[in-house]
Amino acid sequence: MADAKPYDVPAGATGCLVLASGDVLWGRGFGAEGQAVGEVCFHTAMTGYQEIMTDPSFAGQIITFTFPHIGNVGANADDVEADLPHALGMIVREDVTAPSNFRSAERLDAWMKRHARIGLAGIDTRALTRRIRAGGAPNGVIAHAADGQFDVPLLLEMARAWPGLEGMDLAKAVTAEADYGWEGGVWRLGFGYHGKGAEADRPHVVAIDYGAKRNIYRNLVKAGARVSVVPATASFDQVMALQPDGIFLSNGPGDPAATGEYAVPVIRQLLDTGKPLFGICLGHQLLGLAVGARTTKMFQGHRGANHPVKRLADGAVEITSMNHGFAVERDSLPANARETHVSLFDGSNAGLELTDKPAFSVQYHPEASPGPQDSFYLFERFVGVLGKTNG
Repeated sequence: MADAKPYDVPAGATGCLVLASGDVLWGRGFGAEGQAVGEVCFHTAMTGYQEIMTDPSFAGQIITFTFPHIGNVGANADDVEADLPHALGMIVREDVTAPSNFRSAERLDAWMKRHARIGLAGIDTRALTRRIRAGGAPNGVIAHAADGQFDVPLLLEMARAWPGLEGMDLAKAVTAEADYGWEGGVWRLGFGYHGKGAEADRPHVVAIDYGAKRNIYRNLVKAGARVSVVPATASFDQVMALQPDGIFLSNGPGDPAATGEYAVPVIRQLLDTGKPLFGICLGHQLLGLAVGARTTKMFQGHRGANHPVKRLADGAVEITSMNHGFAVERDSLPANARETHVSLFDGSNAGLELTDKPAFSVQYHPEASPGPQDSFYLFERFVGVLGKTNG
């Protein structure tokens, strides 16, 4: 994939991806101008690019979309998981076209520019994806300059100097700044995000926000809960002062071991209360660490909306959405932690539950609905036991 003359800008090129290996991939930039350094990964979902770009779990990452036609349904104010995009940029095969969807409010490239995110089109995304599969997720710099002028040696230096996600705590950068009460249920055509979910008689979930997707909160509301959100750094006393019936551990970016330095002691205290606890993605990994398991950086990670997961209790297969570059090591699970789900792609751990406490977690995203509703039972299971157990 290396260019014979990697520092010669091809005619018409206004964007590039510079990998730490020294390879330079040239294309057409869109969205904001500038450069951003991070981990280059790939995502296999055919839909949901706006939700993916705004997922806080993608902080520090540049996303290669394997589906070639990204941007064809435009962008709107509803299909977001956070106020701002958290992914650094996107790499796509085809140029962004005019949107063809009645819900579109603006073009994707305009949305990217408005939110200071860089896009790169005209890349052989199949070849790049195969490279990541074979060699792991590399560090790289995505750059866009309308005049086609690039300081490639400087970009290469940036790519090689970036330390990578291992050992990096990013939850503090994407978490809520203060406690707040969540309002709003799931989206319905013609109604939007209906249902406030703030009724006092609902069981109360306190969600620790390590970089949560909004649709998780919406599904907790749909399942019957009232949700309060606290920052990733909230103490045990801060959580308990809200008088929760249950605790939720959210998804988020970065290395769980780094976030766990301040999160794990709090989670252990919360487990000791005997209150139900449910974790997703990073929350799953943090629960694993809290009970003594280990997490490791994956070779290429799991990112897509088509990941089959086997539920060990009955052998059922759920089609799931995944977005993680770290995993809980199965062999490190303690005696009181039972594996509940496994990935059918590579056999890695995808869920656990404790045998001596009402706590469980999954590595995938049940709120993303790729199945489309294969995994909603997890929200119902969690909310269904709230108020029935206490410590």
